[in-house]
Amino acid sequence: MNQLTNQQIIFVGGKGGVGKSTSSAALALAFSKQGLDTLVVSTDPAHNLGDIFHKPLSHDKTQLDQNLWGIEIDSTKETKRYMEQVKSNLQGLVKSKLVDEVNRQIDLAAASPGAEEAALFDRLISIILDEKHHFDKIIFDTAPTGHTIRLLSLPELMSVWIDGMLQKRQKINDNYTQLLNDGEPIDDPIYEILQKRKEKFSSVRDVILDETQTGFIFVLIPERLPMIETKQAIKQLHQYHLHVNTLIVNKVLPEAADGAFLEKRRQIEQKYLKQMEEEFNKQILIKVPLYEEDISDLDKLDVFSYHLRGVVKEEVR
Repeated sequence: MNQLTNQQIIFVGGKGGVGKSTSSAALALAFSKQGLDTLVVSTDPAHNLGDIFHKPLSHDKTQLDQNLWGIEIDSTKETKRYMEQVKSNLQGLVKSKLVDEVNRQIDLAAASPGAEEAALFDRLISIILDEKHHFDKIIFDTAPTGHTIRLLSLPELMSVWIDGMLQKRQKINDNYTQLLNDGEPIDDPIYEILQKRKEKFSSVRDVILDETQTGFIFVLIPERLPMIETKQAIKQLHQYHLHVNTLIVNKVLPEAADGAFLEKRRQIEQKYLKQMEEEFNKQILIKVPLYEEDISDLDKLDVFSYHLRGVVKEEVR
């Protein structure tokens, strides 16, 4: 049985342009039509969810349909908010004459590699921990593959980093306690902040690594490069104990498509589809045909979601 039926949190990833947003939206719509309260969240800077549903989305939840809500995370605003939070945490911990210089360094750090991912992940953590009690399903429409891997590997990497920071702070605190010769442990606000962050990361890490709660889908099309990228992504995520068990093979030429050009294209496509069956024999493959028209409204999205009904089996709430 496909675990996605029972998993509450689902991440949808894949190469750019293969139909991740459409697949995420269709999956969310399918769940919502079964009466499940569903939240679909875009972490991709090139947001498409709002365009698919013809509704503007933002940082806050917006209702898209019955039992269906959406969020688009603005990476620029999230990075700014995240850095302001860092500044707030340091208030009172830095000498007044150093505050301006510290704030300047934090502002410079906002443009450094990894700052955007850290900010997005902070928002993602909040959504998972805060909204999992209010929704039956939470679908994350992620950015192209490399970005997704960096984002999903952060719980592991940040946990190691914070553990190292906590050990250093503890050693400093122990040294201060010995110097004071009174044996009383000192109050360390930085240690407390790091400890809270560790607990937060630990909580979301437990959720993401729990296959009964969280699932991963990759979307690809029957072409060489998406196949290679998907294979590499599955291998990389596996190293972080994140297992992709379902693949959506999008834009498969239907039998009704005729003509010499399309017949040649179909022959090449069939070769790749056969390779997929062999290469991804541990994954469930869901094939979705190429449609004559764009998925431009809810009716067409519902038709697309029909092919995902093998994932969204009948559930009893």
